Amino acid sequence: MRYTHLGRSGLTVSRLCLGTMNFGPQTEETQAFAILDTAQAAGINFVDTANVYGGSSHRGWTEEIVGRWFAQGGERRERTVLATKLFGTMTDRPNESKLSALHIRRALDASLKRLQTDYIDLYQFHHVDRNTPWDEIWQAIEVAVQQGKILYSGSSNFAGWHIARAQETAGRRNYNGLVSEQSIYNLLTRDVELEVIPAAQQYGLGILPWSPLHGGLLGGVLKKENDGVRRIAGRALEALKSHQKQIRRYEEFAAELGQEPADVALAWLLHQPAVTAPIIGPRTLEQLEASVRAHKLKLDTDALKRLDEIFPGHRTAPEDYAW
Repeated sequence: MRYTHLGRSGLTVSRLCLGTMNFGPQTEETQAFAILDTAQAAGINFVDTANVYGGSSHRGWTEEIVGRWFAQGGERRERTVLATKLFGTMTDRPNESKLSALHIRRALDASLKRLQTDYIDLYQFHHVDRNTPWDEIWQAIEVAVQQGKILYSGSSNFAGWHIARAQETAGRRNYNGLVSEQSIYNLLTRDVELEVIPAAQQYGLGILPWSPLHGGLLGGVLKKENDGVRRIAGRALEALKSHQKQIRRYEEFAAELGQEPADVALAWLLHQPAVTAPIIGPRTLEQLEASVRAHKLKLDTDALKRLDEIFPGHRTAPEDYAW
């Protein structure tokens, strides 16, 4: 496994981050433990979760599973860079969502209890809160840092100007601010190249792409459907209808390279200079093992150019809209 710093911080993380959103609703606990153990044995030291994961009827379920994994000992917690998030609604009571100082305090303590740990390495804002001043947010986070409950702060689903506003406010307070931004980013969805990535690079944030395979569309979906391995339905089917020609060209190019499409998609992200670690969300051990294989794949200049031709990006960002 290769490692890098998370953004401009001194924190060392693996080039793949293990996402846990499937743990509970789709992956039962024993299998989740096996995935976590196998990922750690493979050198993945970066684990991402969120307080709302687990489904609407059992919010916090995923954090509870990760907490029981830590409780087994064997230095599982000590060998993990733990990231979680807050923002979403946890109960129907007031002050149980978003980024008020009160909710930050309550949500953090609840996550620590579910995760069975006394600190979180990377505490992330799952979305921007347009109604809470950044001075209030940073004051609450500074208190949590002083208490030893969190070490670093990150954002998720922020626009470029949200990052700028957060960092400028943090700078006035002589506070470090954000060290990472978690956004949807893959060959099919490259909107973050317009302003989010330029802002992240300017302020020293590492990009953590979620949905690196775009819900499976970049994982060889046409071949799997033809082979009867997977039936496409729902939103994936609608997305495939509008991108089928691209996906077909992409799968054919992956075959030319002698690689699996999913491996190429992950490798492409790892070649992007702003990316720290794509967030992989395996439901099974087989999916995890495929992702670990992909991080070793090197793409040459010609291959990267071909991928840009199939999935055009925004190479003149942030002025891309103008020329």
